[in-house]
Amino acid sequence: MKTLAVFCGSSNGASDIYVEVAKKLGKELVKRDITLIYGGASVGVMGAVADAVLEAGGKVIGVMPSFLEKREISHKNLTELIVVDSMHDRKEKMAELADGFMALPGGPGTLEEFFEIFTWAQLGLHQKPCGLLNINHYYDPLIALFNHMSDEQFLHEKYRTMALVDVDPSGLLDQFNSYEAPTVKSYITEKQT
Repeated sequence: MKTLAVFCGSSNGASDIYVEVAKKLGKELVKRDITLIYGGASVGVMGAVADAVLEAGGKVIGVMPSFLEKREISHKNLTELIVVDSMHDRKEKMAELADGFMALPGGPGTLEEFFEIFTWAQLGLHQKPCGLLNINHYYDPLIALFNHMSDEQFLHEKYRTMALVDVDPSGLLDQFNSYEAPTVKSYITEKQT
C-alpha cells in the first residue's frame, strides 16, 4: 500500500486521545512510506493527522471542494492540494488516489464517506481495504450495528468482515496489508451465501 485515504472529523472531539492517536497514525504512515490522502483541512482530527505526516517528512495530498477552500480552512502546507467542484468529486478523487480507506472518529460526513466507499467495496467496484480506527471505543455502536445487520440478514457475514477494525493504527495497517477482498455480491439467487 502506497496511499491511504483517511476520513475523519474537522473537530478535535471531546477527548485529547482523538488527536493523539491521529498523530500516531500520521507518524506510522511516514514510517511505512504511505502517502496520506485526506479532505485537505487544517483543523480538527483532519489537521492533526496531516500535520503529523508533514512534521515527520511524509507526503500529504488534500482533496477539497472549492466552496470549502474559499472559506480558508484548507491546509496551506500540503504536498499537494487538489481543488474539485463538489463533495461528490472529492470522494471520487480520493477513491481514485487511495489504495485503502480508514475512518477515524468524526461526524455524519465521516460516516457518509466511509459508508459509500464500503458499499462500493461490497458491490465489487474496488477491492481495497476499508477500516475503522476505533479510538476510545468510538465505533463500538457502529460495530454493534454491523453485527445486528448480519444477525438480521441484511448484511452477509463475508461483507461484515470487510470492515476491518483495530484500536491501534499499526494493527489496522497490518490488517490492510493482508486484506483479500471477498467475491462480488450477487442477486442471482434468493439464498444468502
